Amino acid sequence: PRAMSIPQMQTADSRMRWDRVLAVALALAFAAYVCWKISQSADQALQFAFNGVAVGAVYALVAMGFTFVYSAVWFFDLYYGAAAALGAYGVFYLRSHDTLGGRYEMNILALNAAFAAVTAGVAAWALNEWLRPRIEPRFGRAPARIATVALALAAGAYMGAVLSLPRDIHLTTAPAVGVLALACAWLILSRAVSRLRSGGGARTAGTALAFALALAAGTAAGFLIASAPGAGLYLSWGVSCLLAGIVSLALYRGLYMRMRARARSPLTMLVASLGILLAITALISVIFQPTSRPLPDAFGGAPWSVGGATIKGFNVFAIGVALAGFAALWLLLRKTAFGKAVRAISDDEEVAKVVGINTAVVISVVFFIGAMYAAMGGLLSGHDTAIQPRMGLLLLLKGWIASVVGGIGSLYGAIVGGFALGVIEQFGIWDLAGEWRDAISFVLLILFLSFWPRGILPRR
Repeated sequence: PRAMSIPQMQTADSRMRWDRVLAVALALAFAAYVCWKISQSADQALQFAFNGVAVGAVYALVAMGFTFVYSAVWFFDLYYGAAAALGAYGVFYLRSHDTLGGRYEMNILALNAAFAAVTAGVAAWALNEWLRPRIEPRFGRAPARIATVALALAAGAYMGAVLSLPRDIHLTTAPAVGVLALACAWLILSRAVSRLRSGGGARTAGTALAFALALAAGTAAGFLIASAPGAGLYLSWGVSCLLAGIVSLALYRGLYMRMRARARSPLTMLVASLGILLAITALISVIFQPTSRPLPDAFGGAPWSVGGATIKGFNVFAIGVALAGFAALWLLLRKTAFGKAVRAISDDEEVAKVVGINTAVVISVVFFIGAMYAAMGGLLSGHDTAIQPRMGLLLLLKGWIASVVGGIGSLYGAIVGGFALGVIEQFGIWDLAGEWRDAISFVLLILFLSFWPRGILPRR
């Protein structure tokens, strides 16, 4: 790029100064507006503030997953909106027998089979990447391949059974929960044992004890879930998020990865993801009808009265989920080898390949995790209001606006932008109809794209 001349540099500096002045002026104007509204009605101002934080938690959750994917591959994946809708409709599908006395109960064999097949395909890829290289040198190529295929088919059949028996989801998911608890306990305890400074005998005994404790924890977790039929709704959350992540990973491996290698054009991938978003939205409309649907009542539905404002415990939970999601992503990116690989790919994918990072695997996992965040945002939004087929597109746009406001590509900016967008929306409609909320969001987007495209907390 050509170096800027002195007049051009002076013009750029002047423009930056005016942008800062405008930012300070707008921030002061909004603060003055909020203070004026507080003086009018402190109770109502508190209500709008809490509503904004509660809505902003969903926006922040969606924005964090979007930022996680975008900052890794610099690709605006429109399927992300469909993942949010899949999360919400997955809960509806699995708990339709609980919704309004079973009036919406449904179970479609073809849909169950389709998700089972996608699960089997993703499991086959994961086992081929992780398990097969470890067992093939010891047992040979043919046995390793047979074991991989058998386990993948078993995973697909297991997912099909979970979807086909929604009333018994606490029983069908109990083994998976037990295995997950065993793995987590073993990971923690084995690391503790590895730090022992004692001799080989003590370490061997410690390893045996750690495995016994992990096995006990897994068994207890499985029995606990199996004996808790009331946990069905919350188990459906996990299954729905898992399905959204599986579909996202399958799309990357089956479509996006090949398009990135052949087309080498973000526009081509953008158009393809738009087609996927529209296709999934249309399928949801056909299967579930285009009208709004309620989700079963979750915990925390009873309102609390705090300082004259009405607060629901479920909204507090949603805020906690957003904060926990931020903490989990921060730890993943900053404290793990996987996070270092993601940051390396984000900086330069070709260099990451040269230093030995399996970029295809890392990016696949990124798509999987990002879609799970979107699905969680979608189901939390659905429990708070209702679900409808186009909800994914709206949540995608709000997550993108929150990312732009906070600083696109910045994890800190994603959570700040989500909460900021929610609060500004709510205070913006104080004297207006609720239908103006989306217009306020897009006006905010235009302002930031025009004057502060790097956002509040830009990526460094």
